Amino acid sequence: MRSDITLTEQVMFFDHYYFILVVPTLILSLWAQIMVKSTFAKYSKVPCSKKITGRDSAALLLKSNSINDVKIESVAGSLTDHYDPRTKVVRLSTPVFSETSIAAIGVAAHEAGHAIQHAHSWGPLVLRSTLVPVANIGSRFGPILAMIGLFYHESSMSILFNIGIMLFAGAVLFYLIALPVEFNASSRAVAILQENNVLTAEELQGVRKVLTAAAMTYVASALTAVMSLLRLILLSRRRR
Repeated sequence: MRSDITLTEQVMFFDHYYFILVVPTLILSLWAQIMVKSTFAKYSKVPCSKKITGRDSAALLLKSNSINDVKIESVAGSLTDHYDPRTKVVRLSTPVFSETSIAAIGVAAHEAGHAIQHAHSWGPLVLRSTLVPVANIGSRFGPILAMIGLFYHESSMSILFNIGIMLFAGAVLFYLIALPVEFNASSRAVAILQENNVLTAEELQGVRKVLTAAAMTYVASALTAVMSLLRLILLSRRRR
């Protein structure tokens, strides 16, 4: 078998795997981003019949779980909503914090769902939080180290490739664990809103659509990460 693979050949099979495995997931990610923005915009125009705000929605979820040490604050931007477990703060974006729309209620309730997970030390959330440093390093340096290792034949470069793959695999694991964390936060939000009769059946359906659209962005990110890892592994096998 030939061992003297030229740079041109390297680029050819590099592009081959990239376009087959990664590009479709990037297109899916773009579609998911468009869908979440359009769905949020649509239901931002649909007011809640009981006129509760996003902040009220988050407060309801926290109170229903007897959580009294989590603050709810407003943060600048759009779709910048998140829960910070370090400071125990639910931060809601301007279009969510004080608005009474179905979209605002759904997004706020979802973030409060993460606070509930944290309060209960829910396993997948704890694991995801533990993997944050690994994911940050792995997603930034893993693919770079792996590609450097691929383009050289020295044994030391093979070690570099293996290190890169392991680092990136940690980032991929983070993306995969994020899926049950996000889906669970949404299911907690919908269940509590339903139990407390905050929304009508039609309004609750709108909340589900908003949260499903948001969840698709995480699915797309996880698929992109998995396909990128698979691409690197296939490139390595082809080199051998």
